Amino acid sequence: MKPRHIAILGYDEIMGLDLVGPMEAFASAHQNSQKAGKEACYRVTIAALVGKTFRSEFGLTITAEKNLFDIRDVDTFLIPGGRGLRESNGHHKLTVWLQKNAGSIRRIASICTGIYGLAPSGLLNGRRVATHWRFTGDLSKRYPKLKVDSGSLYVRDGKFWTAAGVTAGIDLSLALIEEDFGSEVALAVARELVVYMKRSGGQEQYSEPLQFQVESRGRIADLLPWMTAHLEHDLSVEALAARVSLCPRQFSRRFTQEFGCSPASFVRRLRLDEARRRLSAPECTVEGVACSVGFSDGDNFRRAFERSFGIAPSAYRGRFPARHS
Repeated sequence: MKPRHIAILGYDEIMGLDLVGPMEAFASAHQNSQKAGKEACYRVTIAALVGKTFRSEFGLTITAEKNLFDIRDVDTFLIPGGRGLRESNGHHKLTVWLQKNAGSIRRIASICTGIYGLAPSGLLNGRRVATHWRFTGDLSKRYPKLKVDSGSLYVRDGKFWTAAGVTAGIDLSLALIEEDFGSEVALAVARELVVYMKRSGGQEQYSEPLQFQVESRGRIADLLPWMTAHLEHDLSVEALAARVSLCPRQFSRRFTQEFGCSPASFVRRLRLDEARRRLSAPECTVEGVACSVGFSDGDNFRRAFERSFGIAPSAYRGRFPARHS
């Protein structure tokens, strides 16, 4: 079988990981197929938008194999994110190329803010899309015909795939590899890259805790890692306040002022997000997951889970089944 041709756009002020992450994933699939004595999976080409040499946002100089207008027989076209597309509302040459060639390309994908290069073509109008959580509001304002999904790590709508921020480009690449060559190849790539085959939940579960760590001050700064590692313990206001040597009233007031929610609300969200991840393990029961993340009663857990995510835990397990090695 002829290797599938993956073309990845290159341009000045690109986000380097948006380019390199997918390249590593596809290269790993190629190497694993050869080790198994199978035919090559992919042929990857960096296609520069202007010239052949470009620089990343942080100064890495990259030389493309070809110019975008010289590539042929593209199976999948990827547009990485970066300031170069985001702050210029795309690029006229890219828009023209997409409108001319999209019909002959099997899949077109954007990673992070690479959607700012794809949206001006009009190809995404009326479609559900994803981007980095920080830019969902801006994207909706600039391109109101898009149906922006602010929570998903990646979204597929027809032949178009769009991914959230940075490392979500690897999640998307694994999904593409799985679609092309099955879960066994995709799992081998995930193992090689030391990443999850499929992360559960959406990007809000990653941005929220990280934002907590960025914004936290003083004695509260080290609280989140401990909370995350001890979800089954007593995480009441009194217990958390004691860990940072504050009285409960002072702790609760300070926490709410800094993070815009009560400690109880934040703890509940941590527990429910971790529960989503644990529900993908085939050996875990709903009651077992509930207990492991600090819910003393399975019924309370079910009600809290359904209020937050609009789906029962048992139904969630059916929708996001575990991947087996």
